[in-house]
Amino acid sequence: MTSHENPLETDLGLSDLFTDEVFTPREPQSVEETGVSPILIEGLVSKLLLQIGSAAGRDIAKRLAIPFGVLEPLLNGMRTRQLLFHQGQAQFGDYVFALTDQGADRASAAMRSCSYVGPAPVPLEDYILSVEAQTIRAEAARREQLVEAFSDISVEPEMLEILGPAVNSGAGLFLYGQPGNGKTTIAKRITKCFGRHIYIPHAIIEDGQIIKLFDAAFHEEIRHENESLLSDNTGDPRWVKIRRPTVVVGGELTMESLEIRHDPLTNISEASLQLKSNCGCLLIDDFGRQRIEPTELLNRWIIPLENRFDFLSLASGKKIQVPFDQLIIFSTNLEPCDLADEAFLRRIPYKVEVGDPSVEEFRTLFKYACEAVECAYRAEAVDYLVQKHYRPVGRPLRRCQARDLLMQIRNYCAYTGGPVELRPDHLDRAVRAYFTTVAEPTPEAAPLAAPPVSSAAETPTPPTPASPSPSPRASGVQPTVPQPSQPKPSPSKTAAPEPGNPGSAPPTPGASNPASPRSASTSPVSNAAVSTTVPTTAPTAGLPSGTKQEPAAQEPAGSVAAACVAENE
Repeated sequence: MTSHENPLETDLGLSDLFTDEVFTPREPQSVEETGVSPILIEGLVSKLLLQIGSAAGRDIAKRLAIPFGVLEPLLNGMRTRQLLFHQGQAQFGDYVFALTDQGADRASAAMRSCSYVGPAPVPLEDYILSVEAQTIRAEAARREQLVEAFSDISVEPEMLEILGPAVNSGAGLFLYGQPGNGKTTIAKRITKCFGRHIYIPHAIIEDGQIIKLFDAAFHEEIRHENESLLSDNTGDPRWVKIRRPTVVVGGELTMESLEIRHDPLTNISEASLQLKSNCGCLLIDDFGRQRIEPTELLNRWIIPLENRFDFLSLASGKKIQVPFDQLIIFSTNLEPCDLADEAFLRRIPYKVEVGDPSVEEFRTLFKYACEAVECAYRAEAVDYLVQKHYRPVGRPLRRCQARDLLMQIRNYCAYTGGPVELRPDHLDRAVRAYFTTVAEPTPEAAPLAAPPVSSAAETPTPPTPASPSPSPRASGVQPTVPQPSQPKPSPSKTAAPEPGNPGSAPPTPGASNPASPRSASTSPVSNAAVSTTVPTTAPTAGLPSGTKQEPAAQEPAGSVAAACVAENE
C-alpha cells in the first residue's frame, strides 16, 4: 500500500522543503504493499516473456514497474513450479528467465483473458486518495502566479483581474467571444497557476478490471533526470510524475468519451476524459459545435459539478465512484445563455468574455510575433495595415492575426529568398492571401437598380393568340371606325387598294388626303390617336400569333384612319 505525505499530518523531510509536492507514492517493500494479488503479477511476467522471449530479472522488474526486491521471490517461485527456467546468467547475480512449455501455455491463457502488458496497476482506493491529496481546489492562485503564467503572451491587466477569482473558484468558467482572440491559449495557461507536478498511476485496477489512465497525448511526464538533486527518486515506479494536465477536446467529443471505454477483444479499459483531467483542467473547445447536443453534455455533468464526484460503469456492469476534481472550462463563440439553461449556468459561476484587442495591444502582438520570427518591428507598417485594411472596411482586430499575417510574410520571403521584413507591400500581399471576407461595396460599385417601367408606347405588347377580333369600343378605337372585321394589313406590307373602292388606298402617313378637303390631322380619328391606341391595345385580326407590332410611324395603320375619313366624306 502506498503512503501519502501531508504537511499537516506528517513531518516534512529535507527534500519536501524544496518541492511543491504534497503527495509522494512510496516504494512498496512487499507484494502485499503493492495492493495487487501475486497471481496478477505472475500473469504480467508470463505475458511479458511470451512477447519478448527472455529477459533478465531486473529488466522484467523495470518493465512491470515493480521493485526487483519485491519481484525476485515471485520469479524464483515460478521457476520452482517449472513455469520459468534460467536461460543464462546476468550481471549483479541476476539471471535471464524464459518460459517453459507449461509456462507458455499459462501465458497464452492469461493473454486471452486480458492482453494488458505493462506497469502493474494501482488499486482504485490509492488513486482516490492521491486525487484528494493533490486536488486543484486546495490551491489558490495569486496575482504574481497569474502574471507569470501569462508572461509569454499578451493579456491586458483587466483580463487577469477577472480570471484570478475564476481560477481560484475551481468550479469552472465560460470563456466566450469571437474566434481568434486566444480563448484556448488562455485556458491552457490557467493550469500553470497551480502546483506544477502531480503523480498519477499508469493503470488502475478495480474488480479485476484494468483501466489505463496515463495518456501521453494529455500527460507530460517529468523525467527523473530533470529533477532536483534533493528529490526523492525512490518512489513507487508504478506512478508517473507529470505536469498538471490540460485535456483539450473539441468537435470530436462524444458521450462515449465521458465513460470508461472497454475493448472486448483485449479486455482492457480506457479511462474517461474526466479521470485523465483530474487535478488539472478540462477544456471543452468550440462548445456547442460537437456532434452531441449541448444539453445532452450539460445534463451528463450537472450532478458531478455539484457533488465533485462521478459514477462510471465497468465492463462487468459494476458502478464505481471516482473523483470529479478539475477546472472545467467551456470555450465557445456563442452566447452562454444560448447553450445552457439557468440551472447549469448557476453551477458555472464565472462567465468571462474575451473581447477584441485594442490597437495598442495589436501593436504589442506584432512586436511579439516579430521577435518570434526574428524580424525588425516597424510601427508605421502596423499603422498602415490598420488604416488600409481594417478601418475602411470595418474589419475587427483579432489576436491571432498578427502572428498569422507575419507567418504569411515569412513564408513569402522564404519563397523569394529575401529577408523577412515588415513592409506595407508584404502586408498587402499577406492580407490578400489571408482574409476571405470581401469588403463592402462602395456607392459607385453598388449594383444597379431595376429599370423603371416604360411608357405604354415603349412597352412591347405580349403575344396574343389568334382569336375573334374584339369590339372597337373595347379595343380603344373610336366607334366611327367601320367594319371592324375588315382585315388589317400586315405590318411588313402596304395594304393594296380594293377594286372599285379608290378611297381605301392608304395615303402617305402624315400627309393630308387629296380626296378630302380636310386633312387627316384634323379628322376626329387622327393618326396620332390611332398610333397610340391601335398598336398597344387593339390586336388586329389576321396577324400571326406572337407577331410584334411596329411603332405607329412605321406602321401602315394610318390607312385605317384615312379610310374612315373618306367614308365620312
